[in-house]
Amino acid sequence: MKQLIASFAFYAALVPAVAMAADHDMHAGHGAMHSDATQAALVDGLVKKVDKAGGKLTVSHDALPNGMPAMTMAFKVKDASWLDKVKAGQKIRFASDNVNGAMTIVRLELPK
Repeated sequence: MKQLIASFAFYAALVPAVAMAADHDMHAGHGAMHSDATQAALVDGLVKKVDKAGGKLTVSHDALPNGMPAMTMAFKVKDASWLDKVKAGQKIRFASDNVNGAMTIVRLELPK
C-alpha cells in the first residue's frame, strides 16, 4: 500500500511538469506560423490615404495570401518613416501580417 501511494505521489508530481513541457512546445512552434517579413509574398496595392497622425495607410489591394479578398482597408505600418515616402494615388507592393491584433504592413516596396 505504501508503494502504491508513493507511486501515485510520484506520478502526480510528474504530470504538471509534462503538461508544462507540452505547452511550451506548442508556444515554441507558434513563431514558425508567422512568416518572415523579408520572405512574405508581396501584393499590389494603390494608396488611397496617408494618415501620418494615426500611423496608417489606406490601401486598395489585391487578395492577400491569408485569404482576405481584394478590398480597400486601412493598415498600420511597421515603420512610420514609410508614411513620408508614399502619397495618395501611388502604386505600391506590400506584405502584411497581423501584429498585436492589427493588420500591419510589414514590408513596403515602391515600384520603379
